[in-house]
Amino acid sequence: MPATDYQGSSASFSRSIFSLRRDQVHSMESTHEATTHDLELETFQRQVADRFTDLSSAGSDDLLSLSWIRKLLDSFLRCQEEFRVILFNNRSHVYKSPLDRMIHDFFERSVKALDLCNAIRDGIEQVREWKKLIEIVLCALDNQRMLGEGQFRRAKKALVDLHISMLDDRESTAALANRNRSFGRQNAASSKDQHKNLGHFRSLSWSVSRSWSAARQLQAIAINVAPPKPNEIVATNGIAVAVYTMSSILLFVMWAMVAAIPCQDRGLQVHFSIPRNLLWSASIMSLHERITEESRKRDRRNACGLLREIYRMDRSTKLLAEMADSVQFPLTEERETEVRLRVQELGRVFELIKTELDPLERQVREVFHRIVHSRTEGLDSLGRMNHND
Repeated sequence: MPATDYQGSSASFSRSIFSLRRDQVHSMESTHEATTHDLELETFQRQVADRFTDLSSAGSDDLLSLSWIRKLLDSFLRCQEEFRVILFNNRSHVYKSPLDRMIHDFFERSVKALDLCNAIRDGIEQVREWKKLIEIVLCALDNQRMLGEGQFRRAKKALVDLHISMLDDRESTAALANRNRSFGRQNAASSKDQHKNLGHFRSLSWSVSRSWSAARQLQAIAINVAPPKPNEIVATNGIAVAVYTMSSILLFVMWAMVAAIPCQDRGLQVHFSIPRNLLWSASIMSLHERITEESRKRDRRNACGLLREIYRMDRSTKLLAEMADSVQFPLTEERETEVRLRVQELGRVFELIKTELDPLERQVREVFHRIVHSRTEGLDSLGRMNHND
């Protein structure tokens, strides 16, 4: 469904689920002044909408870039803190049925997100290993007065290792051998040896069990994420909508991270269905549609991650490897200029990864710790209240 179909307006929001609650509670009043509580909940919705509208305004070159992912995580952390404050300010409602069950379900989803954070950090470490191989290529070919066979031999070895490491684990050994033809190594190493090398690279990165699946973990988070019913909105004083909002944000952010960063058993088959009258529905549905379309492009289908820098890295190294395979010595002036241009392009990708990767890892760690803290704080409070009862 087109993202524009989800577009809300101030007029439609005035008859939103919050207005429904006020109309039911104050049905005998001709006018109603919004309470501080109502304003707090509606402000939360507007802030979520503003942040995701900003994220959805990214152009095709920025969407799924390292800087965009960092912006996404920053938005998540801000929403998480505002949600925590809402729960704190409404403790008397949080501990009553049915809200206590909803909060407990949200915390259980958060636990599953912790596993994804760990897997994402493994993926970031994998990208860091790729960065080291790119650095070898740049040291061999960049800022050299003369480019000779020795430099190309060293660069080609790093390019082959990089390409093997970047292959997605869904590809067969035959596909691996076929895709490596541009590197001129098919005679030097059998497909069996290449498969062994691929396993070696993975063993340096993946810390999760081989049976663990990012796709299944996302599906587990998505279970029972459904808009609250009118009677639940009334019974929870509107807070059920905030819980649903935060659950949807958690699901989308984790889904986008799995889409972008190398992850074991990546899969994006998660269903998103958000009521149109929520202010943030249009932007999240638009982002979901754009990222899904990106994953379906021919040159992205077998990618190990949709991160923009991974795409640029893969494209640059393939072009450079093809040139390295066909180069003859001594280099002509024209050929040397072409090689140096490709090396400069790869250098720009390297600098982006060098600048953005460490801050991204710190943010993923912060998301992990914030989720743990919020869950511990919430469960402790629920436990104390149940004990007092």
